[in-house]
Amino acid sequence: MTSNSRSYSLKKTGAAFAPTRGERAAPAPGPGQVLLSVGAASLNYRDLLVLQDTQNNREGLIPLSDCAGTVEAVGAGVTRWKAGDRVSPNFFPDWHGGAFTMSYHQARVLGGGQTDGVLSDTIVVDAASLVEVAAHLSLAEAAALPCAGLTAWQALFERGRLQASETVLVQGTGGVAMFGLQLAHAQGARVIVTSSSDAKLERARAMGAWQTINYRTQPDWDKAALDYTGGRGVDHILELGGPDTCDRSIAAIAPAGRIAQIGVLTGFDMQPNIRPLMFKNASINGILVGSVEHFERLNRFVEEHRIHPVIDRQFAFDEAPAAYQYLKEAGHFGKVVIDFS
Repeated sequence: MTSNSRSYSLKKTGAAFAPTRGERAAPAPGPGQVLLSVGAASLNYRDLLVLQDTQNNREGLIPLSDCAGTVEAVGAGVTRWKAGDRVSPNFFPDWHGGAFTMSYHQARVLGGGQTDGVLSDTIVVDAASLVEVAAHLSLAEAAALPCAGLTAWQALFERGRLQASETVLVQGTGGVAMFGLQLAHAQGARVIVTSSSDAKLERARAMGAWQTINYRTQPDWDKAALDYTGGRGVDHILELGGPDTCDRSIAAIAPAGRIAQIGVLTGFDMQPNIRPLMFKNASINGILVGSVEHFERLNRFVEEHRIHPVIDRQFAFDEAPAAYQYLKEAGHFGKVVIDFS
């Protein structure tokens, strides 16, 4: 068993945190816990927000919520997992199944608030929060799933009940958007992708996108989506932009359609005109990742359809600060991953 772990923790530098490299003694699993050797971790937009929020996140916190690794040891009472198993912890360690409650968010969320995350060689996690990594995935690919993949899955399948005959619009080409494209395409749905980059849209078409819209050259992308669907509108929209996009999403949604409110890329102050939803019998679902049961179903679907997460770029462990900067520059297509090997 490893005696010391490389790790990063948050150090306050001016008005923000910076991920700072260090070492710590390897933790030991207690009852109901597992010691995990982390193989890879991935970044999310939320991780950039954590760096900026010095009031609600403690200094010294180990950041990041998404990883995959190998079980090194198990604590007393753990029977499901054994040394050598490849697993991934859920974003909400306490949300095992059933309806969401605010206690899951207020108590513990990996890599934020007071709860250490996964940017360390070894971590201790609750055995009940783990899911088995799909056999065909590398640990780097599996590390891309816990937030971005699970968010897209809950939006489209758990809450959206996506059918093969339906249409889906995803905004952008980041992690959630590309998982939305892959999952919906595997289900047989038709997917529209928006982006400001023709090169990225070409890649999306190669992945199975039905239609693409460059919102720089077509700023009225909601009208383009209506045109593509014969005026009916889109059945599902992964709303990732926030204030700058939510009204167009409402305009583009079909009767009885579902908007999954996920992102805040253009801010938090959303005041959309929701009156059209009433006349369309459409709805907005707030989506925040998912439960362990959701995560298990996602992994079974990924394995059944042999889906490989889209990784834009991998950074070495020592390059973690550069990975943050790369994500901040917002030029990525898919996920940004830190490979611990």
